[in-house]
Amino acid sequence: MSSTALAIANDKLPAHLAKVEGIGRGNENVGSNVAIPRVKLLQKMSDEVDKGHSKYVGGAEAGHFLNTLTDYNYGDTMYALSITFKAEYVVWRNRDAGGGYVGAYDTLPEARDAIAALDRPDDYDWVETHSHLLLLKDPKTGALEPSPVIMDFSSSKLRISKNWNAQLGMKGGDRFAGLWKLESKSVENRVGNSFMNLDVEFVGWAHEEDYLAAEALYTLHA
Repeated sequence: MSSTALAIANDKLPAHLAKVEGIGRGNENVGSNVAIPRVKLLQKMSDEVDKGHSKYVGGAEAGHFLNTLTDYNYGDTMYALSITFKAEYVVWRNRDAGGGYVGAYDTLPEARDAIAALDRPDDYDWVETHSHLLLLKDPKTGALEPSPVIMDFSSSKLRISKNWNAQLGMKGGDRFAGLWKLESKSVENRVGNSFMNLDVEFVGWAHEEDYLAAEALYTLHA
């Protein structure tokens, strides 16, 4: 029996199932209890750009923004509505121990306690992080992505995050009232080594339908 005989093989919701507006019956109690993908700004040393690594993603290059859940490559530019912001401490497994995200904590003591409870605590470290919940907009179609993403700003990106927060505050209105362009750029550190960082630029105010979608997302995650 073919798979199409068991179900309708189509990514788009068929017309006979799209009768009810909203989140879809049966999902009422899910709320924010879903895995939100993260967007990663790839570096020259990222596993995803190493053709010999098991995590290699075809076409990925330093400076590309990558969805870590789906491996979708947004290229070197994204357009986003910033929904919420949170300062936290993120625990990561060290790169030489295999790398990987462990969890985010509101305070440094919580992050340190989480590391101490792991089997090999020396394999992990915490990073002060600004996490931005974003709703992305496709520049080609003008459509909003169906699900939000989280982008973490740490280390040299903390300054970018702080400047972005300042701009958002000066613009006025809700945080998600405007559309922003995030574009990667190559910069050098004090010893002359290059790495990828990003610029954030205000594009304009959100269309009404985009604003309403962002408002609904804010209500869910605030």
